[in-house]
Amino acid sequence: MCLFQSTARRLVSQVHCGLKASFSKKQKFCLEMARPSSNMADFREVFAKAKHIAIITGAGVSAESGVPTFRGAGGFWRKWQAQELATPGAFARNPSRVWEFYHYRREVMLSKHPNPAHIAIAECEKRLSKQGRSVVVITQNIDELHRKAGTKHLLEIHGSLFKTRCTSCGNVAANYKSPICPALAGKGAPDPDTEDAAIPVEDLPQCEEDGCNGLLRPHVVWFGEALDPSVLTAVEKELDICDLCLVVGTSSVVYPAAMFAPQVSARGVPVAEFNMETTPATNRFRFHFPGPCGTTLPPALARHETEIIS
Repeated sequence: MCLFQSTARRLVSQVHCGLKASFSKKQKFCLEMARPSSNMADFREVFAKAKHIAIITGAGVSAESGVPTFRGAGGFWRKWQAQELATPGAFARNPSRVWEFYHYRREVMLSKHPNPAHIAIAECEKRLSKQGRSVVVITQNIDELHRKAGTKHLLEIHGSLFKTRCTSCGNVAANYKSPICPALAGKGAPDPDTEDAAIPVEDLPQCEEDGCNGLLRPHVVWFGEALDPSVLTAVEKELDICDLCLVVGTSSVVYPAAMFAPQVSARGVPVAEFNMETTPATNRFRFHFPGPCGTTLPPALARHETEIIS
């Protein structure tokens, strides 16, 4: 058994959001494969036979919808990058600023729409389900564009912009209000010269459970926080049964998603990467298709001529 396989579950249970993957020499040696193929016809033959398809998606799949990531060079909201705002400490120190940041992101996302990659995934899931085949989407994204496109079997490992969690009672609830509370109306401008609104805590989003009124926070996994164990368990179950894995629009360098596809590949399951460029994991996969996901994914997931449509 590959060393990576024997340690993957233990590592996944311990990871925290935002950590970068690091592989030992033995693990790298075990995972190295021949250079991946970009032959779409070969991929389509594998796709036609797959019964359980796992699709792992990252920020790249939403980039073509115009979704800002606030990651990397130039990815600032006002004077801060996401890593400085998306932390429990930042929220404790200045919940008003953090809520402005997330309110801005929520309002932006309400104006965005799924692109051809999201739609191709959702249509593939719907079509294959009628053939007794399954598709699951395991996403790092918090924008809900997969859900908006129609994906049903969705595991959001980092949470959602449109869910809140009470810091007092812990209640999690869907929330699509615009604005999320009156005090945040018109707030959250990203311009670096914009001053903080300094909204009092009592005017920020509050829990609506009877008798609670606790301060709400976005139900997303912040840097330094552990992922939901129940979500990770569901992810592992899907990866254990999949016979084809797609990695779409993700850099494959951030835990825990960086481990998922190599874990699958290590047990001999075909993995296909769809990304603008190669990643540290590319050579561990059977296929690599460079270019925009909205261009490469639709023909890859289109109906195969051998499919039986009922």
